[in-house]
Amino acid sequence: LDGLAAGGIVVHDFSGQLGEQLVHFHAMRLRDSLFLWVGAAPALASLAVAMCSPRDSVPVSASLLGDPSDPAGVSLARRLASKTKKQIFVSYNLQNTDSNFSLLIENRIKEEMMAFPEKF
Repeated sequence: LDGLAAGGIVVHDFSGQLGEQLVHFHAMRLRDSLFLWVGAAPALASLAVAMCSPRDSVPVSASLLGDPSDPAGVSLARRLASKTKKQIFVSYNLQNTDSNFSLLIENRIKEEMMAFPEKF
């Protein structure tokens, strides 16, 4: 019986060396959503949410905490919501918000999702 069946939370931690940066990931799978923390050091400087809408092909998203002009967390949440069809919370805590680096982040997450689908 996994934690979800018992009404719990499935927690999964992983890391990746992306270019010069060691990035840590903390995923908490909830019943109908996923909370994903991305960072290099313990911080909760941003929080974004995205979810699919029956009225739109693009997931609805919002920045809940942090700099609303920084699109990295919101766009990652939107892309993951589109892929998983779940409500996604993303806390993106990295200085590097370059789109190429964000793509490396997203690819590392997708790689982990393929390897451990039960954790997401």
